[in-house]
Amino acid sequence: MKLKTPKIEDLFDAGVHFGHQIRRWHPRMEPYIYTVQNNIHVINLEETEKKLKEACEFLYEKAKSGDQLIFVGTKRQARDIIELEAKRCGAKHVTDRWLGGTITNFKMIKKNIDNLVDMLKKRETGEYNKYTKKERLMLDREIGDLQRRVGGIVGLRDVPSAVFVIDTKKERTAVREAKSFGIPVIGIVDTNCDPTAIDYPIPANDDAIKSIALIVKTISDAVEQGYKDFDEDKANAEKKEKEVVAEEPELKVILVTSDEEIILDDTAVQTDETLPIIGEVDKKE
Repeated sequence: MKLKTPKIEDLFDAGVHFGHQIRRWHPRMEPYIYTVQNNIHVINLEETEKKLKEACEFLYEKAKSGDQLIFVGTKRQARDIIELEAKRCGAKHVTDRWLGGTITNFKMIKKNIDNLVDMLKKRETGEYNKYTKKERLMLDREIGDLQRRVGGIVGLRDVPSAVFVIDTKKERTAVREAKSFGIPVIGIVDTNCDPTAIDYPIPANDDAIKSIALIVKTISDAVEQGYKDFDEDKANAEKKEKEVVAEEPELKVILVTSDEEIILDDTAVQTDETLPIIGEVDKKE
């Protein structure tokens, strides 16, 4: 599957190449740094283009297999972008704060998710109408708190198959939990981050809104296409299965009695009035 990814010119226009001041750099980012300009590291966009394509191909395959993914971006300039693109492509998202234990203690997180779903259902059906105004206000606050904490991962059946993060340094808790479970991490790594801790690092500016938007949209496009292909493959498999069942020949059984042949289908049951089978059992047109 050939995925559409931005060219170097597009990355340049979005300011993807701007890194941090040289005093804040991480030495392991050296292979991804092109030069220094005005005391700021400049990221090699050829590496960005290549790594972004690898990340997209990986996430496309994950989505095509029907796996669940989480987008993580809690920094102010990334929240709206992450939420919008995750919802568009069908991924889960965390934009408020990564709760410790989201992966390592998923059973407890799942209880919070189920509690939120249950409370929303009760509010929608009017079960809370019997409470006082103050009690309903307290319930609304609890629902709002749960929505901020786990609203983006409602529907998550188990730990995700992969985690995509904006700013791997800021989201180190999410990265650490995913790595401890052997879950692949895809992340935007700026010049102040350690790329060796990430399975699919994307060297890029993780502060500028345009840079974040371009990369997240590209990732989202790949995931969306993967889920579309998954749904299509699933629909085709179900259609093929129905066709196979429809084409199966009807099984006929011939019972020979003392007077005549009795043809039974495959669901027939021999009764006491039917004599034992003394002829051939075969398909009869």
